[in-house]
Amino acid sequence: MRKAVPLYDRLQDEVVRASAEIRAARILDLGAGTGETTRRCLAAHPGARVTLIDASAALLHIARRELGSAADCRLGRLEDPLPAGRFDLIVSTLAVHHLESRRKADLFARVAARLDPGGRFVLGDVVITNRPVSKAAPLDPAIDFPETVADQLQWLRQAGLRADCRWADADLAVLVAMSPEGLNPPPEVAGESRG
Repeated sequence: MRKAVPLYDRLQDEVVRASAEIRAARILDLGAGTGETTRRCLAAHPGARVTLIDASAALLHIARRELGSAADCRLGRLEDPLPAGRFDLIVSTLAVHHLESRRKADLFARVAARLDPGGRFVLGDVVITNRPVSKAAPLDPAIDFPETVADQLQWLRQAGLRADCRWADADLAVLVAMSPEGLNPPPEVAGESRG
């Protein structure tokens, strides 16, 4: 990964930096892969309960081995319903760019429905930029659909979140979206336990 994405560690650092601004007891990692982002988030939020979602059983096996009993690893796609309950922090690193535009907007709405009031969604991913990039992330047009920061911020705001770009370099960015304090739970999650 580091060879393909030279700024990989910096991207991870910026995702964790943005996540560490709140206290998180429940964390959801979307497209978690081997659990690298989860591992780093657990260091910033010791004792948090984490749920990892990924479409690859092989990658989740590695995550489970690395994270042990701290991780609830679940096989699933980003298009699938999100786990029940509410989360203080939802993170995703280098996964959402695999969704086409309308699926990204749908995911952001589902994320908003799962955030606790005052909760946070931190997205670190490949983006389309109008700046020249010397070492762009390798993309396959059949499975990679990056978007501009502006488009993704718009979809996050349409989902009812306060959103901004916290960091950008080359063709990578970290977006942060917050659930407004005191926001009433959407009807589909009202009454769910934090389980």
